[in-house]
Amino acid sequence: MTKEVTKFDKKSQRQRERIRLALPARVRGHDGQEGDWTEMVRLVDVTPFGARFRLSRPTERGRLLHLTLAMPRKLRVFDHTEDQYRVWSIVRNVRMLNPKTEKGALIEVGVAFIGKRPPKSHEQNPALRYEVAQTKLESGLWSVADASNQLSEVTPDDDELRRESRQLIPVDVLIEVFEGDKLVKSENTVTENISRWGAAVFTTMEVVPGTFVKMSSDRYQAAVLAVVRGRRAGADGIARLHLEFVGSEWPL
Repeated sequence: MTKEVTKFDKKSQRQRERIRLALPARVRGHDGQEGDWTEMVRLVDVTPFGARFRLSRPTERGRLLHLTLAMPRKLRVFDHTEDQYRVWSIVRNVRMLNPKTEKGALIEVGVAFIGKRPPKSHEQNPALRYEVAQTKLESGLWSVADASNQLSEVTPDDDELRRESRQLIPVDVLIEVFEGDKLVKSENTVTENISRWGAAVFTTMEVVPGTFVKMSSDRYQAAVLAVVRGRRAGADGIARLHLEFVGSEWPL
């Protein structure tokens, strides 16, 4: 027996489908190195529970972003009478773009809306990362919890915390350091170890954890966005940057 689809079911299903709507929006976030930042964007698509848009600066999965936009009232979960819809969101996925061919856009991000206010822990430390909780709120928006696997530093001995072990492969790479949406310094170096998800690279640069970098290789014809999880010297006295790739894998 086939299930009868009611008007309510159809309406509910439609509301959850992505709607291609190039609405302008103001996005506000926090960078652990620079502090608060703001960027004007246009949405790629939107639902009552999330949106997709492009940014000219890096961010990563688990970061909280605040959006202000003239959201159609039929798509809102709250503030139906306000001119502007102000909603907090969590970054669920990141895809790296080529700014030269994408009008200056560095990444495309998908976010899930979490409500009118951020978690209290975000007010105390806006650099925290979060993960989506198992249950949704009564409104249908997503709830979040502090990421349980947050690490200020990751070392080569933390393989049990990784999705796969690193391979001891020396790869000639170029490391370029972001400051906001600009690449401010670079270094040609070599990897100590590497996997599809991260790498340790030798460095002479003073780069602190939380900094975003671009790692590229002519040999592999590859480029990835990465975040520095740690910097420390080995037994040989040479410093390493421990990188986690954001939004894409390294082609091993």
